[in-house]
Amino acid sequence: MNRRLLWALPPVALLALFFLYPLALVVQQSFQPDSGGTSLTPYSDVFASEAFRNALWTTVWLAVASTIGCLVLGFLLSLVIAFVPFPGAKAVARFIDVFLSFPSFLITLALLFIYGSVGMANGAWTDLTGASSGPFQFLTTPWGVLLAEVTYFTPFVMRPLLAAFSQLDTAQLEAAGSLGARAPRIVRQVILPEALPALAAGGSLVLVLCLNEFGIVLFTGAKGVTTLPMLVYSKAILESDYPGACVVAVVNVLISVGLYGLYRVVSRRAGA
Repeated sequence: MNRRLLWALPPVALLALFFLYPLALVVQQSFQPDSGGTSLTPYSDVFASEAFRNALWTTVWLAVASTIGCLVLGFLLSLVIAFVPFPGAKAVARFIDVFLSFPSFLITLALLFIYGSVGMANGAWTDLTGASSGPFQFLTTPWGVLLAEVTYFTPFVMRPLLAAFSQLDTAQLEAAGSLGARAPRIVRQVILPEALPALAAGGSLVLVLCLNEFGIVLFTGAKGVTTLPMLVYSKAILESDYPGACVVAVVNVLISVGLYGLYRVVSRRAGA
């Protein structure tokens, strides 16, 4: 027993030093206003500010909308990869695993090269029509952030779905087909019930990731799109309001931890 404690001590010490201690400092700073002392003034000031309420609402609706988009798109793409035979299907499925390692800003930069103000799509439009600017100006709006998040996080839904589909008994599909059931009915009554746990697990993870996404919002340069992570950056770096930044960070952490707990419960039940 003592030997086990000795083996566990180094990783616990590293965790406390590099994670718990900085987090404790953030929490402590959130209770220390610039005027000195310890009080709830930073919390009351932040909660009363319109900027915080707008950032919270923007964070929530973007995360929920991105999650819904990822669930729909991920389910459709997984159906094609798993059940529609085409050359390279296995290679595409393996690429999904590789895609998960890509940084989020890389996808945003790719979208900027295509749909940015001086991107390929706008460049082709101006070359063809002689117009001074192209019609694709949505990347600097909330819809651009939404597109980038759906593009980046969809594989996080597809991965557990493809794993679930690989375990599906094809005899059920063949039996349903032999009884005259068409593809939409087979998907609705046979495949979808089996996919629900994987959808729940993938959707929960994507929701947590979208709530904490910083790089996509920053790199799109979306005007008027301020999420909680962006508000932390703004208060700490641009305004030097460290107590306010810590308050927003604590709120973001509490929301994320709660949703991560939900994700773990769903994943455990789904076996993901």
